[in-house]
Amino acid sequence: MRIAIDAMGGDHAPKVVVEGALAAAKEWTDVEIILVGNTAAIEAHLGERPANLTIRHTEEVIEADDEPVKAVRRKKDASMVVAGKLVREKEAEAMISAGNTGALMTTGLLVVGRIPGIERPALAPMLPTIDGNGVLALDLGANMDATAEHLTQYAIMGSIYRNKVHGIANPRVGLLNVGTEAMKGNELTKAAYPLLEQAPVEFIGNVESRDVLRAGCDVIVCDGFAGNIMLKSLEGAASVFFSVLKTEFTKTWYSKLAAAILKPGIMKFRKQFDYKEHGAGPLLGIQGLVLKCHGSSDANAIKNAVRQARIAIQNDLVGAISAEINHGK
Repeated sequence: MRIAIDAMGGDHAPKVVVEGALAAAKEWTDVEIILVGNTAAIEAHLGERPANLTIRHTEEVIEADDEPVKAVRRKKDASMVVAGKLVREKEAEAMISAGNTGALMTTGLLVVGRIPGIERPALAPMLPTIDGNGVLALDLGANMDATAEHLTQYAIMGSIYRNKVHGIANPRVGLLNVGTEAMKGNELTKAAYPLLEQAPVEFIGNVESRDVLRAGCDVIVCDGFAGNIMLKSLEGAASVFFSVLKTEFTKTWYSKLAAAILKPGIMKFRKQFDYKEHGAGPLLGIQGLVLKCHGSSDANAIKNAVRQARIAIQNDLVGAISAEINHGK
């Protein structure tokens, strides 16, 4: 299997991307990793190259502040775009990038292309939960607006992903809403509820945002506007929580002593809710596997993204989604 990695995408590229790719290449020798980017910049951090790691040279880079559609259309030799072309032309089964999120979604749509029958691809990162298993949330930003039919497709794709990649036999699917009662919500959620009841998923009903991290479901579906607000709220709350904790634990020698005692438990808790441990979020609905890493990902996050891609390819994730969406057509 072949996995293309955008070596120039991300806050710490290409150094951490190369380090993560190297670690993955050494651990999984059945994976051929293609680092896409400037050869000189990549080789500066490469050292001894494993036999299953190659470089595809490119001259251009899509920057974090580039306008996504213009950048993808004009920068034909950008590392992200070339990685997408490798997937489209079947020279790679998957691509990974920590670069510009909007540009990656545009690359998925315009370069790789949608699975026939999919109306809107969805960005589906994992959110941490108290049981450590996480919840797949989609859509968290690929589409600001959605229809009830889109949410139903999100539910199907998310359910298949959790089954194929995480081995959950019957993933529980919840609909993000302001209340648990079936009649609650706006016009979108009210219209989506009966469609989800009829969909080939284990639909458990509405789930309030306060319960998302309590492991009440394995997949949570919503439109990109509500989903992105939920994501940013969770990230902000976590950041404030750990910042306040640090301040309180360094105020007096009593609190410093308490911090020393509690440190192992706190570090375990922080690791459990660290996005780096979850690798990358897939852009589901694309004719090929496209994975988005956090912009500030470290080498471990890149390696974990390769692990995700490897499992998804082995279990024919894209084929399974296509077969289910187009069943009976």
